Amino acid sequence: LQYMSGFGNEHVSEDPRCPGALPEGQNNPQVCPYGLYAEQLSGSAFTCPRPTNKRSWLYRILPSVCHKPFKPLEEGHLTHDWDEIEPDPNQLRWKPFEIPKAPQNKMDFVSGLHTLCGAGEPRGRNGIAVHIFVCNTSMIDRCLYNSDGDFLIVPQQGKLLITTEFGKMLVEPNEICVIQQGMRFSVEVFGETRGYILEVYGAHFELPDLGPIGANGLANPRDFLVPVAWYEDRQVPGGYTVISKYQGKLFAAQQDYSPFNVVAWHGNYTPYKYHLEKFMVINAVAFDHADPSIFTVLTAKTTRAGVALADFVIFPPRWGVANNTFRPPYYHRNCMSEFMGLIKGHYEAKEEGFQPGGGSLHSMMTPHGPDADCFEKASNAKLEPERVADGTMAFMFESSLSLAVTKWGLQTSNRLDKNYYKCWEPLKSHFNPKCK
Repeated sequence: LQYMSGFGNEHVSEDPRCPGALPEGQNNPQVCPYGLYAEQLSGSAFTCPRPTNKRSWLYRILPSVCHKPFKPLEEGHLTHDWDEIEPDPNQLRWKPFEIPKAPQNKMDFVSGLHTLCGAGEPRGRNGIAVHIFVCNTSMIDRCLYNSDGDFLIVPQQGKLLITTEFGKMLVEPNEICVIQQGMRFSVEVFGETRGYILEVYGAHFELPDLGPIGANGLANPRDFLVPVAWYEDRQVPGGYTVISKYQGKLFAAQQDYSPFNVVAWHGNYTPYKYHLEKFMVINAVAFDHADPSIFTVLTAKTTRAGVALADFVIFPPRWGVANNTFRPPYYHRNCMSEFMGLIKGHYEAKEEGFQPGGGSLHSMMTPHGPDADCFEKASNAKLEPERVADGTMAFMFESSLSLAVTKWGLQTSNRLDKNYYKCWEPLKSHFNPKCK
């Protein structure tokens, strides 16, 4: 597979089987090369300022309008009904989510979507959702597009071969990809597969501003990869299913051809992927903690300056060198909501119980922090330069919204760790008024 590099760049690509497929000098000629149809995919309002204006032109064998009417499709455990169960402010932790066994229970990417928590709603174009996907079979003659928002996909077990209208991407654990609103895609898997999805309504992901860090650091734009054009001119007499996620529900339409028939395209509104090992970590080198915002890979902004609808944050391998400092994460009550997942390894603040393929949610203003063992070890450790999180990759979806957990998350999944609170029970008082 080949890729082009650069975040938000103006890219041009055409399948080498059809050289010259991109029109010269204009977007919408009277007759396109090779008899193709021109179709624009808009990711922003036409009148958005140029820095935020997102659109791509696709040159395809048939336009995407050629399909039968959409009909409701049973969505299983996909939802945006945040009132189906009473709120729960407790610290929540989930054991690794179970992957169904094939062939007894075949499940592809769409049928394996399970909504864990979220807030807001897609009709108002403001909100987020956290989904878990578990699957064991590839999508056959069906694709998905999200009318509600963007999907940030974090595979944890198993690699994903994702075919999009823009080309193909292979996304493996320790990589992420973003499929933006409206882009059709299909997912091929190679066995039991699991991962996490952050969905945002009403905003697109962008690179965080660097401020005093300067021009370089964190996720560098050149390390984001965009697929190159690839098409198939394939008839599907038995029917190809196009699935739309629309206002939180799924709908299916039939057509008799593959939607991946884009021979060439140009624009700045594309799917993309990124390898988390490329992240340039910034950290404290004297004392105390820098805020965890220094680990932000991508952000989806609100209209309030500095306040994110959602941030995607990682905790990669790095050096810890701070003097006279409790080095693990501190105890914290936050005006943001924090969902954490683990791709591999052991998270430094909770080496037991928090497992790859599981997760935790610390809701708005709910206290959280290191477990008792971590506190005792870090409080008495000899402070010298040390490697932190080698062989580990934990991440966080952080949001300014107060997240509601679904019935599936609290009950149906049967993965909630009801003993999570006990990891703090051994904490004891060290207070001595006679000893400063």
